[in-house]
Amino acid sequence: MSEPLAIKIHNLVKQYGAFTALHGVQLEVPQGAFVGLLGPNGAGKTTTINILSGLANKTDGQVEVFGYDLVKDYRACRKRVGLVPQEFNFDQFTKVKKILMFQGGYFGMSKADRELRANELMDAFELADKADEPARALSGGMKRRLVIARALMHRPKLLILDEPTAGVDVDLRKALWKFLRELNGAGTTILLTTHYIEEAEALTNQIAIINDGRIIAEDSTRQMANRLSSESVIVSSESPISEVAISQLDRFTPSLNHDRHEVTLTFDKNHTQYEHVLHSVMGTDIRPVSIRPIDNRLERVFLELTKNNASV
Repeated sequence: MSEPLAIKIHNLVKQYGAFTALHGVQLEVPQGAFVGLLGPNGAGKTTTINILSGLANKTDGQVEVFGYDLVKDYRACRKRVGLVPQEFNFDQFTKVKKILMFQGGYFGMSKADRELRANELMDAFELADKADEPARALSGGMKRRLVIARALMHRPKLLILDEPTAGVDVDLRKALWKFLRELNGAGTTILLTTHYIEEAEALTNQIAIINDGRIIAEDSTRQMANRLSSESVIVSSESPISEVAISQLDRFTPSLNHDRHEVTLTFDKNHTQYEHVLHSVMGTDIRPVSIRPIDNRLERVFLELTKNNASV
């Protein structure tokens, strides 16, 4: 018998009075997956994860976490879920280590186990020297580390991250990416919401796009990025690109930058090979410094899907 899914959502509905936030959401997440839940503001991402983590009640539908019913087996579900919210929702006057110790206590961990786990996480997130400082003394980046460490105190099998790198600097973002990859590699299932499309592309192996309270597309990250047939390359030139060259490349819908030293060429990958584009460029008077692809396919798919509000 196969293991139960980490998350199984069937016809999930959430209403706030006359407003319907979720319209029959369907989502399945295998154990060990790293899933990106993407969508514009107000699409239903936070509502979905709030229901999964017990912060909001569903109006209708069925939700299971590792085979446990979210309502009937509430305690079993909560024990298996760790939530990293967008905001820093801990007491700013409580010391760092106590915040972790309190969190472990909520889940029935023994004092010895809480001590061990808190020290382990403070070392992992480079917070050990801040253990006896109040949370308000931490920088924004350190607070972000603390909120993730707190979510991991009870060793959850499912980690839910709601915009975990919003407002952090590049170095911390890269460090968190590395940690999350390692955590997922060790078997923790991760559900991530983010507005950074490159973050989803770099980390996840599955993407679900939600818009207007509905899942409008779901696929592997690779397949999702390949949904659009168009590709684009940027050609950089030693000197300004002539009108003659632009006319010779007209079939690639050329788009010049402001100083005419770069041109973006777009083509249908199903009908035109990359090599053909290169040969066409070399047949003009352009003297290329570089020719590089635009690697934002997932972002373009996301924008296309949410604009049309329909799967492709």
